[in-house]
Amino acid sequence: MLRGGLILVFLSLGFLGQAKKIEVCSTCEISSIKKAVEVAKDGDVIFVKKGIYKENSIEIYKSITIYGEVGTIVDGSNKEGIFIISANNFTIRNLKIINVGISYIKEQSAIKVFKSNNFTIKNIVLANVYFGFLIEKSHFGKIINNTVSSLAKNEANSGNGIHIWHSSNVEVEGNEVFGMRDGIYFEFVTQSKIHNNFSHNNIRYGLHFMFSNNDTYYNNEFKNNGAGVAVMFSKFIKMYQNKFIHNWGSASYGLLLKEIYDAEIYNNIFQENTIGIKGEGCNRINYKNNTFLRNGWAIKIAGACYANIFEYNDFLHNSLDLSYDTKVNDNKFENNYWSEYTGYDLDKDGIGDIPYRPVKLFSYIVNRTPEALVLLRSLFVDIINFSEKVSPVFTPDDLMDINPVMKRIND
Repeated sequence: MLRGGLILVFLSLGFLGQAKKIEVCSTCEISSIKKAVEVAKDGDVIFVKKGIYKENSIEIYKSITIYGEVGTIVDGSNKEGIFIISANNFTIRNLKIINVGISYIKEQSAIKVFKSNNFTIKNIVLANVYFGFLIEKSHFGKIINNTVSSLAKNEANSGNGIHIWHSSNVEVEGNEVFGMRDGIYFEFVTQSKIHNNFSHNNIRYGLHFMFSNNDTYYNNEFKNNGAGVAVMFSKFIKMYQNKFIHNWGSASYGLLLKEIYDAEIYNNIFQENTIGIKGEGCNRINYKNNTFLRNGWAIKIAGACYANIFEYNDFLHNSLDLSYDTKVNDNKFENNYWSEYTGYDLDKDGIGDIPYRPVKLFSYIVNRTPEALVLLRSLFVDIINFSEKVSPVFTPDDLMDINPVMKRIND
């Protein structure tokens, strides 16, 4: 047994000893990245010196490392995709990649990773690309500290910044994505993390994920995106310490939840969005310690949303705190702070002595006649809201926060 182990050690040392560094430059023996990949063997390192390399369709099937020095640019000349990688244990870092060609039949990308394990993509700058990083059927990867951007004008001729499909255990950290269709896109992705990213000014969603379970999203900022963030057909997710800011538009949200189950959404900031959170068919979600600040609607709930808990959230100066499009309530609202609450606290325990009803009759009216929104600040609205508060007819009579907090909870 010991002898066999020693043989393996010696073989490993021999393999490492054979690994070499290949330099690429205009005056080097090897002047193209594609040629360097052809001659490289598993374990080799390819160092690309600064310069502009006009190359496309660089296919990689080997466990190698490719990195560049400052000023290294790979220019796809708007023709095709550039790196196509199908290898385990590879690293690509410190490159600038520009001008990936647009195609309406192929998902051309700056870097495509297919059926790979244990990979790292780090410190890459992408500009004027169709798709940025396209990851398919790959596992245990890291996409770290990259910048992805393009000049997308509409959804039809633009791709996603970081697009991951049918993969698991992928970490997306510290990236900035803008000017794409969707900033970050997950589909059938499990056991993965998205954190410390800044996704802004994208045509559609800052983050879009579907059919992706057991994932965690934290410390991200999603700002000025066309439709905000969409989370669909997923379960067992956690979203915390994220910022959803300035996602404005007639069909825009800070966060859209559709068919989501058993999730934790806490310590997030929803600021100045058309709708802070819109939920459709979402069950058993805990919303806790979130801040809703100056949104059109803080929360808009459609039908089939049951057994959700809203507690210790701050609702601050929203035009409408809650829209609830059903007369049946199976959700719990308790111990939240509502800036619109006008009750009193005679025993000074920090809890309002009378319940707060966050669903206003005017919200019910606007849901059915959007044009009525022009009356938002009128005396008429105050009168009808008061009448519904006294004798609920159109809004759920059991939907109330029975213990509203008198002071803001989350700073």
